[in-house]
Amino acid sequence: MRQVALLPHARLPRQYDDRQVLATTVDAWGRALWFLCPQVDLEPSPYGKPYARPSRYPYDGLLVSSDGTAIRERVLRDVDLRPSHLDTLPNERVLLRGHGADRAKGAQIYGRDGRRRHTFDMGTGIEHVLADRQHNLWSAYFDEGVYVDPISAAGLVRWDSGGNRQWGYSPPEGIEYIDTVYACNVDDRVAWAVYYPTFPLLQTHADGRFRVRRNPVRSPRGIAVHGDRILLLGGDRSDHLHYCRLTDDEAVVVDEAVLTMPGGGPLRGRFRTVGRGRHLYVRGTSTRTWYAVSL
Repeated sequence: MRQVALLPHARLPRQYDDRQVLATTVDAWGRALWFLCPQVDLEPSPYGKPYARPSRYPYDGLLVSSDGTAIRERVLRDVDLRPSHLDTLPNERVLLRGHGADRAKGAQIYGRDGRRRHTFDMGTGIEHVLADRQHNLWSAYFDEGVYVDPISAAGLVRWDSGGNRQWGYSPPEGIEYIDTVYACNVDDRVAWAVYYPTFPLLQTHADGRFRVRRNPVRSPRGIAVHGDRILLLGGDRSDHLHYCRLTDDEAVVVDEAVLTMPGGGPLRGRFRTVGRGRHLYVRGTSTRTWYAVSL
């Protein structure tokens, strides 16, 4: 099987090595984002290596962004949560979503001046948070939120960029409800998701229209979409790429490949993905480096 190598996308410069990355993503404009905390404590985790939490609340966090040519910094003032997700919104606003010092969960929007403008509840059990460039914000959930939190129960929810809920997924008759969203992609005014238990391919638009297609790839970990082509990462092996053509009611595999690191080495261990239209961004265990594969 042929190999496709990831391309380097962005790396957090070494001048920030003394700061701890609390959250990272790639936004709708293709900019890599890192949210840094100046002082952290390490807490044990039942899932492996300890995780960092701010030593005190509130604190001033540093948002670093890279578009591949320039590095920008912005200070977010009086942050009172440990973010698990972040993204940028139109008009230079920033969304943080995470847990506060009292374990309370919340989402916060910061203005271009770094001051908090709004706080709202996005629910629990959040797997993906992705905003587009057209004032739409999508949140996708896993089972621990879907079955216990009314906000999370739909499995996929759309908000406006002010934090007001606009839509929640309800499948048509004969289609399973969402238990856990495995993979998600957001482009302008459209979101794609593949979800457990039957792994259909869901395409939904900001005006409420949606379509559910049959999908031959179980348990994908990432999606890229361009026109009538779709790329699914995962399935029987986590490093498999499945190139598909979309019809009205299904995704048909037309080619396959193995995804490798830039030098041709194997893609090992746990990795995270962010789907943005035709681009699929990938990072490994390091929170400081992003790679990309594209259609």
